[in-house]
Amino acid sequence: MEVDEVVCLPRLSRVAVCGGTHGNELSGVYLVRELLKVKKGVMEKEEEQEEEEPLSVLKVLSNPRAMQQCRRYVDTDLNRCFTHIVSLSPSGLTSGTVPYEMIRSRELNAMLGPKGRSGAVDLVCDLHNTTANMGLCLIAYSDCDWICLHIFRHLQRKMPDIPMRYIHFEVSNKESYSLDSVGKHGFAMEIGPQPHGVVRSNVYTAMKAGVQHMLDWVCFFNSGTLFEGESVDVFTMIKHIDYPRDSETRNITAAVHPHLQDRDFCPLHPEDPLFQTFSGETLRYKGNEPLYPFFINECAYYEKGIALSLARKRRNQL
Repeated sequence: MEVDEVVCLPRLSRVAVCGGTHGNELSGVYLVRELLKVKKGVMEKEEEQEEEEPLSVLKVLSNPRAMQQCRRYVDTDLNRCFTHIVSLSPSGLTSGTVPYEMIRSRELNAMLGPKGRSGAVDLVCDLHNTTANMGLCLIAYSDCDWICLHIFRHLQRKMPDIPMRYIHFEVSNKESYSLDSVGKHGFAMEIGPQPHGVVRSNVYTAMKAGVQHMLDWVCFFNSGTLFEGESVDVFTMIKHIDYPRDSETRNITAAVHPHLQDRDFCPLHPEDPLFQTFSGETLRYKGNEPLYPFFINECAYYEKGIALSLARKRRNQL
């Protein structure tokens, strides 16, 4: 009889749950605030009863200044500041001309990292909201990280009524740019749709459940539970598409087509409607293959020149 190979991995002793990396994405802000209300929360108490070595859960409000102003960021996007964090000079981050988020990224790297070093936390879960109709997504830089993929599969089983996807950004460790890249393992938990600057009870509740199930899985893993090999769908980001723009003013000249709006992760085929110009013309998708759109019409991405992202889907065996 053929026996599957058993893979043994070190326990996850330190996990960070971060909210407010974008100060107007309020589910994570309020969830982390709730977790910080008491020094010994229910999560930690349960974990200490089950484990000889208690799991350390760090609760972090990532961007306090942006949270105070209920803005995505103060000077620059904090979630794009971690690419070269290990090479940043502390003396170079004290000048008043340095963006606040660059200084804060250094502080977070000291708290949770250093990035790429043995002293970094074992797992970072960074909480985000999107205005796009994406359900609950885990976004990671690896499509073969055993820890992240098994957490995703655990959430799928525990939350069957919530649409859930695993998104893979094919970026090297050196070029990874977001807060979750500071940990040995990490992912963003992205939930929507929710307007920025607003908290919706159903979205908050889904995020709270997702975080609890994630921590439960870590406890199972640390206790020596065996996990069978499974398969999951992975959406690998292929490219971004910008809005049509005026060649001189750079103003957008079209909106996402009504037939595409809110259809995140539904296949987009060649010649399907993509945009509708402000004069009423339909612009069609000119790709060579069906791909899966996500972050459709995300509010925060107008400034980044992204109307939607496209992914290729494949089945990944754990």
